[in-house]
Amino acid sequence: MKPESTHPYPIGKLPQTDLVDLLTHKLNIPDPRVIFGPGLGRDAAVIDFGAPALQPDLDQRSDRYLVVKTDPITFATDEIGWYAVNVNANDIACLGATPRWFIATLLLPEGKTDRALVDRIFEQLHTAGHEIGVSLVGGHTEITHDLARPIVVGAMLGEVAADRLVRSNGARPGDTLILTKGICVEGTAILAQEMGEKLRDVVDPILLKRAAQFLHTPGISVVHDAAIATQAGEVHAMHDPTEGGIATGIHELTQAAGVGAIIEASTLPVYPETRAICDALGLDPLGLIASGSLLAAVAPDHADTIVDALRKQGIAAAVIGHVCKTPGVMVHNGAEHYPLPIFTRDEVARLFESL
Repeated sequence: MKPESTHPYPIGKLPQTDLVDLLTHKLNIPDPRVIFGPGLGRDAAVIDFGAPALQPDLDQRSDRYLVVKTDPITFATDEIGWYAVNVNANDIACLGATPRWFIATLLLPEGKTDRALVDRIFEQLHTAGHEIGVSLVGGHTEITHDLARPIVVGAMLGEVAADRLVRSNGARPGDTLILTKGICVEGTAILAQEMGEKLRDVVDPILLKRAAQFLHTPGISVVHDAAIATQAGEVHAMHDPTEGGIATGIHELTQAAGVGAIIEASTLPVYPETRAICDALGLDPLGLIASGSLLAAVAPDHADTIVDALRKQGIAAAVIGHVCKTPGVMVHNGAEHYPLPIFTRDEVARLFESL
């Protein structure tokens, strides 16, 4: 085991090496009903409630699994409730499951919280849940000392038929990689909303206004994307790229399965709004928080059918590369070949830390 460091971590996710070390050496799951537990690239857990707790019997396993997920929202404030529901639902959907029930913990800043703020967040939670068929079933709300802004910690529960479960570590050599929508919906919305005043003089105002609406159009939910893909063809793995952007999402998808990938740079769909904002702020779109895009590894002979099905439902989709046996992710850009960058911090976190 690596020696523990006393150096403080920067804003963002734990470094991958430290996270793997913690999960490997400091976590024990004795309950055999846990079908799918924590790990690199695993964003939700799967639990079988069909077998008894003390004497699990494989013959008594149920035909449906419970899928559970938790995630906080710490960046966005204007529509934090909307983010919380959709970001948590996305990871449920990426396992082929249907999100059903949501629990929210609201931590609200002392001296800055009034009834209007609480009403607004609750309305967002209800509206977002209603749109994707999720019920708000509980949680906790408190005014918390020493907070600069509201934080919502969500927990989503869903269900999936046992034979419809899509494992996040299921990518296979030869699979085609499909990306829905573009890069990167959530990060673009956050930057347009939080950095609007700074960007107003350097980014076209119409483009900036459109970017601020990315939360709803094209939207950060991939629940429908995942449902359409799994109904249309053979899907081996799905992932909702979040912190660290599409680059981190691809690395996580491949590392979870012990495989690699080849990405075609020319096929990566970067929104012009994203490009303009990132250029103005000196950020790389590949490392920008990217909820709203579904990354899927699918059987190669089903790829065209899945892409067509998504497009017929009004969801943009593109083939961006393929899975290979050799670990690591390479980018092909014309005659150039280079490793896909690794982002130890999300570009939004890096920007906010520098302000």
